[in-house]
Amino acid sequence: GSHDSFSFYIDEASPVGPEQPETVQNFVSVFGTVAKKLMRKWLATQTMNFTSQLGAGIRYFDLRISTKPRDPDNELYFAHGLFSAKVKEGLEEINSFLAEHPKEVVFLDFNHFYGMQKYHHEKLVQMLKDTYGNKMCPAIFAHEVSLQYLWEKEHQVLVFYHSPVALEVPFLWPGQMMPAPWANTTDPEKLIQFLQASITERRKKGSFFISQVVLTPKASTVVKGVASGLRETITERALPAMMQWVRTQKPGESGVNIITADFVELGDFISTVIKLNYALDEGEDDTT
Repeated sequence: GSHDSFSFYIDEASPVGPEQPETVQNFVSVFGTVAKKLMRKWLATQTMNFTSQLGAGIRYFDLRISTKPRDPDNELYFAHGLFSAKVKEGLEEINSFLAEHPKEVVFLDFNHFYGMQKYHHEKLVQMLKDTYGNKMCPAIFAHEVSLQYLWEKEHQVLVFYHSPVALEVPFLWPGQMMPAPWANTTDPEKLIQFLQASITERRKKGSFFISQVVLTPKASTVVKGVASGLRETITERALPAMMQWVRTQKPGESGVNIITADFVELGDFISTVIKLNYALDEGEDDTT
């Protein structure tokens, strides 16, 4: 999976997202475009678009949705500090891949909503219906979902929705069925301890589970590396230690399930995670 999956396209001409603190809003109002160019270096956690990510093997997408202030069209956008592409365009791009690859399955995790009223949620639900239709798998028990089941039903999309709206729509899986504990640290060692503890504590059944192999910059980190950005200052330096942790994992009920990262093309992240699946064949008794 990819963290902030849509952030390959962040529009520097857009206003600052409504979830950003006042300090950031003030910084941009004073420094304008220069401030946004610097912000982009820290807010863009991916460089590949949806099609490229899918082609490389990504199947879980972390999606954050926002309205734009004073937008007469009431359009919905992907957002992470600044606004990214329109949601409709992103969903259609993913659907084009699914149409060409009928046995592939994706997880769409709508986990943050900013500036959204009831009618915005209704608009998003309708957009999902119009785009994916019967490709969406209705919410059932997580341990009942197998590729064989999905292929038989011709389902290719599982939509997770972290809002009470999910309880009203059959094809929306409640957000609690896709927990994603967040370490919120810049220290690779602390991150690995957190990831290990999270797996130990995860519920054995009833939900999917995300291990976020992601380091989060503090304000001081950003100030020190303001011109270089997230990838160079943090992700690339920590990559060897994080990949070592991934390589030693086992999939299954008591192990890893979905693993997400920034800049998924770095190193051999994707191929390493895919290889973990082969361990399932070696221990069928301990798998879901």
